Amino acid sequence: MNAYLPTTTATVAIALAWLGGMLVVGYGIARIRTPAIARGNAWTLLIVSAAFIERLTVAEPAGVRMLAIIAALLWGMKVVVATEAHLVERVRLRPLAWVVFCVAWFGMRPARFRNVPGQSCQGVWPLVQSGLVRVGWGCLLVVVARQLAMGRPSGEARRAAATCLLLVGFSLVVHFGLFDLLAALMRRLGAAVRKLFVAPLWSTSLTEFWGRRWNLAFSEMTAAAVYRPLRRVAGSPIAGTAAFLFSGLLHELAISVPVRAGFGLPLLYFAFHAAAMRLESRWSAGGSPVDRIAWRGRVWTAAWLLVPLPLLFHVWFLEGCVWPLIGVAAW
Repeated sequence: MNAYLPTTTATVAIALAWLGGMLVVGYGIARIRTPAIARGNAWTLLIVSAAFIERLTVAEPAGVRMLAIIAALLWGMKVVVATEAHLVERVRLRPLAWVVFCVAWFGMRPARFRNVPGQSCQGVWPLVQSGLVRVGWGCLLVVVARQLAMGRPSGEARRAAATCLLLVGFSLVVHFGLFDLLAALMRRLGAAVRKLFVAPLWSTSLTEFWGRRWNLAFSEMTAAAVYRPLRRVAGSPIAGTAAFLFSGLLHELAISVPVRAGFGLPLLYFAFHAAAMRLESRWSAGGSPVDRIAWRGRVWTAAWLLVPLPLLFHVWFLEGCVWPLIGVAAW
């Protein structure tokens, strides 16, 4: 876990102070009424913050750099989507609701936090139950991955199996476990949020996977910040491709930049998916959608997700940020 231990407390203090400043400045930006000024300030805050945090943590381990950069990107994008929500939907959050939206939730729909704190929404307990169960299963897989990684004899097969178990276990803990628990807490506070990961294994197309099942926070974010603004001037195909390339750029910042290697690979992964989704659109327009036969759609989707996955989670990222989670620096 040394990859996640900062070398100096000063770096942590400065990073936290900067992030706190982002909350204050972002709250003001999201209330500006002039579209050009509001959008310009929101995107400037995002870019400047990401650059500052990257430079601030230049001497820190990869895990620390990753978490800090992700925090800057997350809060910067919160300002961007809140600005769009204010300009398009006239959404203005109260100070406490703004802090809860930015700090305690990963979704990107500020309108759902208008009534925070307020009357509790239904469905809290099922989210708590599902979250706890998935955290438990995820922790079990992480433990098994560690035991497998520490076993002998070592080899490529053992490393691959341990890595797969670790990635699945970590996803169960965070994406399907902790995020469900956070959703329960938000609904308890009066925010009508929903699960961010909705049975992705049932996806019969990439369009369904990315749009309705996997990491809805990311799809909400790219839709509000990139797709909808661009669609009005460039049309849906170009806007959709741009949204995917923007996703790839954010993953570059969160995956490749912290380890200073593998540049371009996560972007290529999302470029492939943008091209595949264009194919899906053409097939649907021609009357032959990929999900017409469910099993065929699932095979298609799984192949596109898994075969190029080493581009997204490249070996340098695994060595710098993933394997240290189970006490393994490298094989």
